[in-house]
Amino acid sequence: MIELTDRQQEVLDYITNYQAEHGSSPTLREISACIGTAGTAAAMHHLGALEKKGYIQLRKGSSRGIVLSQAPPATISLPIVGRIRAGMLQPAIEDITGHLAVDRNLVKGEGCYFLKVEGDSMINKGILHGDIAMIRPQQVATNGEVVAVMVDGDATLKQFFKEPDRILLQPANPNYDPIVIRPGEGEVSIVGKMIGLFRSTE
Repeated sequence: MIELTDRQQEVLDYITNYQAEHGSSPTLREISACIGTAGTAAAMHHLGALEKKGYIQLRKGSSRGIVLSQAPPATISLPIVGRIRAGMLQPAIEDITGHLAVDRNLVKGEGCYFLKVEGDSMINKGILHGDIAMIRPQQVATNGEVVAVMVDGDATLKQFFKEPDRILLQPANPNYDPIVIRPGEGEVSIVGKMIGLFRSTE
């Protein structure tokens, strides 16, 4: 295989991840949106370069006619979309700060992403400051699951418990009090469930 430019690698990664998640190839417009170009000419140019270098094959007459020339990689790159407080509530931060490649078999569900953990309120669950939590988007949770949750626009990572007269966001550190929300006291929405945790050893 011939070496790719950064933009060609970005397009190839997008196609690979899209096919893994959707079972089909992205359209030219979707590729253009990925690389931030208004028209489709730039996307067509990059696809042509990828085909010439042997990474893909283009099927004429199909809007999703991109065929990868090699088997999909064993890893998938997911975005780190900001940080979340494992402590008190704080405003959510959703800017993409990087990507992390992980074993594709560890990703259960579509749309998964990473959040960087700040704070120590979940240390007894093995969740430490600086860890990277993999989040699967979902709006419901079973009692006891660790979730990313929004309360009146602020975000936190806690164990979720729904009781008859309140919602309890339970820390896993005796130095922190639970966050208690009773009817009429605040708007609570589950953003996603934590399904994985990654940690640097350096």
